Amino acid sequence: MDAGCDLSLVETIFDTLNAKAALFALDQLFEDTGELLPIMMISAGTVTDASGRILSGQTVEAFWNSLRHARPLTFGLNCALGAALMRPYISELSKLCDTYVSCYPNAGLPNPMSDTGFDETPDVTSNLLKEFAQAGLVDLAGGFCGTTPEHIAEIAKALADVKPRRWPSHYREAA
Repeated sequence: MDAGCDLSLVETIFDTLNAKAALFALDQLFEDTGELLPIMMISAGTVTDASGRILSGQTVEAFWNSLRHARPLTFGLNCALGAALMRPYISELSKLCDTYVSCYPNAGLPNPMSDTGFDETPDVTSNLLKEFAQAGLVDLAGGFCGTTPEHIAEIAKALADVKPRRWPSHYREAA
């Protein structure tokens, strides 16, 4: 904060208790300094397999409900899975969140036989994320393990003209 930070970032969460500890530390910092910064939980949760649970065993809904008290500017999923396998979990999260939803998938599942270690090419990842955005599931999109500068460039190009997602109606009505 002394260096001019504009926000706090808590990301790549495998264990909700670690995220809660980070949020507690931020709360303490804000209380001690009298300053309050927005908190981004960019690509926060890491769904580790097709069970739809993060490593600590929580479902996407339980994960959101455990951390929503921090009122993050963004909340999302990252890592472990490629975009195709993340879709049901991003879809679920987009219905729950009263904040911006982020999605930062791997370039597919890890594959040690692939030249890059992952199977998805930039056009595959970018087209999947474009489908997510067009379906109103995400506000922020990017890449994680296995994505390259070419992936990110293709994602930016594919989503450039897509409108942001609309928050669920129960949040719009409450505002």
